This record gives sequence, C-alpha cells and structure tokens, in this order.
Amino acid sequence: MRRRTVAIAAAGALFALSVCAPPATAAPDPGSPVKVNQVAYVPGLPKQATIVSSATTPIGWTLRNAAGVTVASGQTTVKGADTLSGDNVHIADFSAYDTPGSGYVLSAGGSDSYPFDISAAPVQQLRKDSLAFFYHQRSGIAIESQYVGSRYARPAGHVGVAPNQGDTSVPCRTSCGYSLDVRGGWYDAGDQGKYVVNGGIAAWQLLNIYERSTDRAALGDGTLAIPERANGVPDVLDEARWEVEFLLRMQVPDGRTDAGMVHHKIHDENWTGLPMRPEADPQRRLLSPVSTAATLNLAAVAAQAARIWRTIDPAFSARALTAAEKAYAAAKSNPGRIASGSDSTGGGAYDDSTVSDEFYWAAAELFTTTGGASYRTDVTGSPLYKGAGFNQGGFYWGWVAGLGDTTLAIVPNGLPAADVTATRARMATFADGLLSQMATQGYPAPNGGTTYNWGSSGQIANNAAVLGLAYDFTGLAKYRTGAFQALDYLLGRNPLNQSYIAGYGEKAVRNVHHRFWANQADASLPTAPPGALSGGPNSGLQDPVAQAQLAGCKAQKCFVDDIGAYSVNEVAINWNSGLASLASWAAEHTGTVPPQDTTPPSAPGTPVASDVTSTWLRLTWAPSSDPESGVTGYEVRRVSGSTSTVVATTTTASASITGLTPATAYTFVVAARNGAGLTSAASAPVTVTTADPPADARPSTPGLPVASAVTATGFTLTWAASTDDNGVTGYEIHRRQGDALSILATSTGPSVTLTGLTPNTEYILMVRAKDTAGQFSLLSSPVTVRTAAAPTGGCTVAYSANSWGAGFTGSVTITNTGTTAWTSWTLGFTFPGDQRVTQGWSGRWSQTGAAVTATNESWNGAVPAGGTVSLGFNGSYTGGNTNPTVFTVNGTTCA
Repeated sequence: MRRRTVAIAAAGALFALSVCAPPATAAPDPGSPVKVNQVAYVPGLPKQATIVSSATTPIGWTLRNAAGVTVASGQTTVKGADTLSGDNVHIADFSAYDTPGSGYVLSAGGSDSYPFDISAAPVQQLRKDSLAFFYHQRSGIAIESQYVGSRYARPAGHVGVAPNQGDTSVPCRTSCGYSLDVRGGWYDAGDQGKYVVNGGIAAWQLLNIYERSTDRAALGDGTLAIPERANGVPDVLDEARWEVEFLLRMQVPDGRTDAGMVHHKIHDENWTGLPMRPEADPQRRLLSPVSTAATLNLAAVAAQAARIWRTIDPAFSARALTAAEKAYAAAKSNPGRIASGSDSTGGGAYDDSTVSDEFYWAAAELFTTTGGASYRTDVTGSPLYKGAGFNQGGFYWGWVAGLGDTTLAIVPNGLPAADVTATRARMATFADGLLSQMATQGYPAPNGGTTYNWGSSGQIANNAAVLGLAYDFTGLAKYRTGAFQALDYLLGRNPLNQSYIAGYGEKAVRNVHHRFWANQADASLPTAPPGALSGGPNSGLQDPVAQAQLAGCKAQKCFVDDIGAYSVNEVAINWNSGLASLASWAAEHTGTVPPQDTTPPSAPGTPVASDVTSTWLRLTWAPSSDPESGVTGYEVRRVSGSTSTVVATTTTASASITGLTPATAYTFVVAARNGAGLTSAASAPVTVTTADPPADARPSTPGLPVASAVTATGFTLTWAASTDDNGVTGYEIHRRQGDALSILATSTGPSVTLTGLTPNTEYILMVRAKDTAGQFSLLSSPVTVRTAAAPTGGCTVAYSANSWGAGFTGSVTITNTGTTAWTSWTLGFTFPGDQRVTQGWSGRWSQTGAAVTATNESWNGAVPAGGTVSLGFNGSYTGGNTNPTVFTVNGTTCA
C-alpha cells in the first residue's frame, strides 16, 4: 500500500507510542544456503532450487525422501553473481524426479534445505486460504469462530457500538451537507481504512477469478468458510459482493452536488495506535472528497458485477449497472477531480494524477456488459487500446489499463477478432519481457524491474497472473513455468528463505503490520492467518524498524518479519487479491498439467549468405518452430572438420558474422533453442568464401589524442592526422567504459570540441579514421581526461524519491546558501533514465525530454539568504529510478 511521506511519519509515530521499536540489529539471517519452495513442487512441472555458493564449478546435489533415502542426485549449474540478492548462486534442477510425497530434503555443499512436498494439494489449499483472507478483513460484521476458529473471531467493527463512532452515518472531511451509510466492505490493510481505488482492483480480481475460471465448481457454494456458504451462490462471488455493496454506498446520492461521483475513501480522523481491535476503535470516521479515479473504479467494478449477476440476482445486477453508468457519466463530466496527495491523516492518500487508464478500464467493462456504441467508441478510440497499457508495465491500483485488456481478451464482446488477438499478443509480449528478466535472476521472480518497491509481493503475484494468461492464450509451457516460479519465490525460494505467505512453509511470515493480527505487540492477539500475503522486500525502507535493521540491503533482502516494519511487512487487500488470482489459476493447472516438453525445435532452414565482404557476411535462414515451449533463440556454428564452434547467437532468423579472414572458405550451420532449454538438430550446412582483401589500404592509425581547454562539461581533443592512399573522409571518437566502446562524436578533421559532458567524470577516448572506401584504421592509443568539478555556489539541493509500482514521489529542498535574497528561482535537473513528471506541487513544473524545470509559485519565490523552499512531484518510470545528480538554481550549479 502506497502512502505519502506525511502518512508514513504519522503511522510510525503512532506505532512508537504503542510498541517500542527494537534496537538496530543485523539484517535477517538468510538461513541455509539451499533455498527451495518450502511447501510443495507440483508434479509434472519443473523443480529448481537456488544454492548460495562461491564455487566456480558445478557442485553435487542429492534429493532425499522422508526416510532419508537418496532418490535423485546431480550437478548444479553455476549461475554466478546475482544482482538482486548480492549472492553468488548455483541452480539445482531436480525436475526429472516426480514421485509425489512429503518431507523431501535437498542437500548441496554440505547443507540441507527446509523440507518440502511434491504434491498439488497445497496449491489447492492456497486458493481457499488466500480467499479466506477477505472474510477476516470484513468490516461491519462479526467474524465468527465457526468460520475462522476462536483465535481469529472478533465482534463487528465500526457499526456504531461504543466506543466505535461507526460507519453508519459518516460525514465528509470537507463539508458536503450530508452523511453516508458506508458500512461493510473490507478493511484495506493493516489499518482500518476503506479505500475505493484499492477496493476496486481487489473486488475486480475476485470477480475475474470466477469469470476466467475453467473450474467454477471449485469456487462454488460451500467452498469457503463464510456465512453465505449455503445460499446457492458461488462463495467467491459472495465475498466479492461484500465489497461491491460498500463501493455502491460510496456514491454521492442523486440531488446532491457531485451526484454520481464517488468518495475516494473513508477512514479514521487520525491515525490509530497499534494494536487496535476494530470494535475498540474510538476515532471519528470521515469521508474524503470525491475523485475521478474512485468514480471510475466503481463504474468498472459495478459494470463487471452487473454482467456476472445478470442471471444470479437480476435486481442486484440492474442496481449495479445503473450505478456504473451514472458513475461513468459523472466522471466524464468531471475528469480532473484528482485526489489530494496531502489527504493522508488517518489513512493513506492513494492519490493518482493519471486517470486515462481508469477511463479505459471502465469503458471496457461497460462495453463488455452492455455492448453500447458509445462505450465501444471510448474503448477503441483510447490510446491504450489493444494492450498498449502494458508498454508502461503491468497493473496495480494506480495503473489499471491491464484490467480492461484482460476483460476484453477473455470475455466475448463483439470486438474484431484481430483486435482481441492483438491484445492477447501484447500481453504475451509483456510476459516475454518478464521471462527474460527472470532468466537472469538467481531467485526468479516477475517483479518487472530492478527495484523492489512497497508491495513487491503483490506486484509479483499480479505479473505472474499475466504469465498465466499468456499460457492460456498460447499454450506455451514457458509461461506456465514462469508463473509457478513466482509461487516458488513467494513460498521460500528467495535469498532470505522466507515464505511471504502466512501459514505456508517452515519459515512463514507471522508478524505482519496489522492492528488485530498483532501477537508480537499483544500476546492475546493472533498472528497473521494462513493465506495472508506480506508486502515483501522494499528497497525504500520507509519505516524506522526497516531503516534500523536493513540499511544498505540488496533489493531482494530488504525485508524483516516485524510488526513495526510496515513498509515491508504490511498486508493489503489488493496484494492478497493478486495472490488469490495466481493461486486460483495455479490450482486449475495442477491436476491436468501437460507433460514436460521433451521435443526439441524443428531444425532451421539452410542458411543463405549475403553481403559478403572480405571480413564480414550476413546469414539468414527459415525459422524453426516449437509448438510446446516456443523458440527462444539460435546458435550459429562454424564447422571445421569434426569441430563445431559457436560464433554468434541471436533471437531472430539472421545473424552478422564479423572478424573473418579474406579469401577464406567457411562452413556454417544453425541450431535453435526452445523455452525448455532443448536444442534442435543442426541445419544443413552452407559454405561461403569471403572476398579478396580490398585493393585500397585502410588509413593509418591517428596519433595519440591530446585534450585542452578542459571545463566541467567539455574539452577540445586534437591528434595527428591519419593518411590514406585515396584520402581520409573523417574520424570517430570512441569512449571506452570497461570492455564496451561507444561513439562519442565524429569529426571531418583531426580535432573536435566535446560538449555536454558530466562534471568531474573520467573519459577514456580513442580515435579512428575512415577512408573513401569505408575502411577504418586501427584505434589510436587511449587518452584519459577528467572533466573539471562543477562550479558551485549560492545553493544546495536535497533530492529524494519514494518509488512504488511504476510510479514515484520526488521531494526537493532548495537552500539559498548565498548572501543575497532571491526574488524568484528556477530549478533545473536532468533525469538519468526515462522518468517523467506527471504532477507537481509548490512549483510550476515542465519537462522536455529528460530535462526538468520548476519555477516558483507566486507565494514562494522570495527566499532569503539561508532560507529554504520545498517542492515535489509525482512521476512515472520503467526500469530503474536512479536519482539525478546535477541540479541548478537560477543557472548556478548547486552543491
């Protein structure tokens, strides 16, 4: 759950009043170096473990059953340094052993794993337990021992029974002239607030579990331990309806200002302490103002509910559809009602300045339910149509385009078949990107980036659900494997040997940040119930416990199982709905799992050579096919007698071969690889003779470059000119960084002036000449030049970023360190990646390319000597979110 900084500070302060944070200690013990899924590997699916070892050659592993008998053995594969964990790792693959049983132990390097099963049963149970989480989180109803046991039973919370002030008549935080009965729904997370944008995605995911299921009997009436278990309605729908009814109550009534719009959230007037049983909460409850995002969440979920309940409960279906259409119309009339980022007293802000994705999602649901022409136009006219939202990443509460895509991809809707196919293909492409990242990891998890943010476990579950969809769309085993690898990670195959799902595994999370599941703070209260998903590793460390214990942690190790570590160990309905979605899909893909792919790809076509020169040529070939795991790449091999040497690898059906000898015959073959790691038979060979060496000699090597006029951002480079029998046409200036070379500049003569360089940075430069025949000389000897330090004076800038999902909040503090007051100011900096400013405050923000500028507002332009001014923004990014390093104020570089 994302909170603004002020909310984090408040929550931390209140926690400190109730429970003393532990003193700083070492990072959590990572336990045995043999990391496994501590619960169960599913028969018929790949089974891998990660071994922490500095050995540079394979080591032996053994698999023992519960009786201690060795049933399988083999050698590890060396993976090497793993960036996300900081570990040196090997991979042990014991997929070939497939006998169901319990108490298996994997040993390697003299260490044992935690015990685990080979069985599909735990995944089936996880489907139920992950859904049971939502009954535990219900507001406005007693949680009864007959369903959860006496340990977890509690009276109804927030129904107006003292000391509760109740949710039966809740006024607006900002006066609106009315109060609403907003009983029911789910408590959002470890606090007891109820947030429409988080409840929206969570309710949608439960409804989607039913809508996409191929085994609805497993979700039927009587499958969950809830009060509605004998009403003739599938239990997963009963549970979702508890939240949908609450969402409907959050809509502004007819006849009131903003009728049809939806209040963003409802929670306590101030942050409550911890622990705090729901029925004991004495705080006044308040409605936050309406927002466009919340209104569209209701429109989407109510339209989805109307579709599903059309034959189950026609009256409820009609009521939901009326509310959905009213909300969508209201949102179109009020597209800019953005929730305030400062509304974070007593509950998280959940502000979201971009609502194009919510409009697309709501239109997709309304079109799918009604077939209405206007909704169809809004869907097909959106720039997010046909899966384009996945260009920005997966989905979470603040980016929901993928929810609309999912509905359009799986529910019959009347769109052109080609458009549905394109949507499915874009989702599969996103899944391919996840698999590519996972292939580089020692502990594979589809996090979608190199930074682990607040709620990483939920993001991993959501991304794994997309892998499951890609499998359903294509039948390719690689996607199924990736989805189950995500479960392996959540259930213990991670650097800390930590199961992030309560009640599952030898080292399962217990002390989540929660006001009722607070056993660590009060022994009379329970620990987290089975099936509750912890937020998981978070590089941001936005709470004092995590900061004290985890400073400097690697991304996948930024976790501690402590009730006070709310930025890594909270729970939330939208994370558990992601887990429930993944577990439900996995449960349906265990009993009838196809056999492992043992068939290699077809052989590629005979290579054809083109563009043959004296030292270079291109090969192309007819691609291979592999209906089970898909073709992942090709190897080009040079054949000489009985020796075959790989000279190039590629993911396409062509490759360039360089570094050849003139007038020499070469024989090449090509082989394909598939997603299961199998290699095809080699293609038929092709023999190619390179051309004779050119009559024109290449240029002579330029002289050693010499730098002059060195400044913070540039310098001039000169060198002795090259000579050539037919003339030199120009020069390339190359920069060397490690083993990599890149062209920094070009010149037509033996001199160049370089600009736009980074201050106080070392540049290793070499030059080569090019002649009229296109030939290059050898590179000159390198010269090393360090730019000057940036001049500073008169200002300092402090910058910090708090990331979540695909977004982040940037905070900037400017200090006037000079002796003269400013009457106005202009801040400038450049993002090192693809970050974008989406909304700013306390300044007028603009961005061109990567360059960002902020100028003062009318009320904060005057800054006295020694004074400061603070401003900030929300942003989006993909990949890494590296901080900018150089800041200017009024044209002066700041310290």
